[in-house]
Amino acid sequence: MAEQYQVSGDSAAEISASIESGIVRGDWVAGAALPPVRVLAGSLHVSPATVAKAYQDLRLRGVIETEGRRGTRVRSRPAVAVSRADLRPPVPSGLRDLSSGEPDLRLLPSLAPALTAAGEEERPPQGYASAVTMPELVDAARLRLLAEGIPIDMSDLVVTSGALDSIERALAAHLRPGDVVAIEDPGWAALIDLLAALGLRPAPVAVDRHGPDPVALEAALRAGARAVIVTVRAQNPTGAAVDAERAERLRTLLVAYPGVLVIEDDHAAELAENEPHCIGPVTGSWAFVRSASKPFGPDLRIAVLAGDRTTVARVTGRMRIGMGWVSTILQRMLLRLWQDPAVTDLVAGAARTYGRRRRELTAALRAQGVESFGDTGINVWVPVPDETRAVTVLRDRGWAVAPGAIFRIGSAPGIRVTISTLAHEETADLARAIAAAVQPAGTGHPMR
Repeated sequence: MAEQYQVSGDSAAEISASIESGIVRGDWVAGAALPPVRVLAGSLHVSPATVAKAYQDLRLRGVIETEGRRGTRVRSRPAVAVSRADLRPPVPSGLRDLSSGEPDLRLLPSLAPALTAAGEEERPPQGYASAVTMPELVDAARLRLLAEGIPIDMSDLVVTSGALDSIERALAAHLRPGDVVAIEDPGWAALIDLLAALGLRPAPVAVDRHGPDPVALEAALRAGARAVIVTVRAQNPTGAAVDAERAERLRTLLVAYPGVLVIEDDHAAELAENEPHCIGPVTGSWAFVRSASKPFGPDLRIAVLAGDRTTVARVTGRMRIGMGWVSTILQRMLLRLWQDPAVTDLVAGAARTYGRRRRELTAALRAQGVESFGDTGINVWVPVPDETRAVTVLRDRGWAVAPGAIFRIGSAPGIRVTISTLAHEETADLARAIAAAVQPAGTGHPMR
């Protein structure tokens, strides 16, 4: 049997490596079934637990997936070859697309005035040696973060090319392939991809309305997690936001793990209605990431990373031998956007609009007897018993949503509904469609 499947090895690591090599060689096509655990264990003369551990490692790294009665299969699209976001089913023409996770482009400020102003500033041309993080932007960022209660008094700051770029650089500054990172489950699909690309292993941590569950996080830390990534607010996909009480509990927990890197992701920034409740700095290594892409537009690829001196120095040093720096034109644009009262009012208005759309949908779902989550951000998460059925029922009723499998490691099934463009007059129809999609197969009426 081992020869048939071309698997070899006496340990979980060896079996895992053998299967992955076979996939790379093309011994298995995408979607091909792997042998059941007990069958492979018998052919290799190892315990079922050893094979189960090998399969678990491959699942965590996005190489294989388990599909209930269909068994364990090679992923149709490996996580590193394409992003998990690409696993969203294509949206047929005519469907109302609520699957993208993108902001409403109509609510974004125009970047043209800031770009024009940045280009017209009387500044000397920048050379390779003189182009760095602008002190004016650092000062402005420091004041903004301090005004929101982010404790960065003694922190250093550096400008990066977005939230994911910041997280990648912070992880690379402290971790090595094979290290374990505690991440939210369900959580940001791009982050799961990033860990796979870096050779890091995710330790899933359950999430509720108030952020990471302290008991689940402690289990991950005891199991050897060397880094923790927490979304401060507008968590993708659940909309969770860390509140003051949860932040204090997590802070107390992390004190006992001074060697762990804590990364806090505030990607929604000015678009989040909730105030940020920061956890760090509480360990020896800490980074707080504030992105500009959600409030000012995905095309503005810039973020500010604040952190301890060693982390920021390592990130800055690595940038110098790679991309070098974030364009000072982009830096000047962000500074202009921060300083423009009209832009500030427009972003605040967008935050209120998103809040209204979220609350309308969650209220309509509640009236249908459907549980949902979406306290902040631009998404609403709906637990479902069967993702495939839910997505299919909604598609048949004219709606496209994102299947929860994109965002999950071991958490329960769900669907993500992006409310950023949802109109008031659409909400009731959508809630009824979701209620029909959530009901168990064979039930003749929506949940009440």
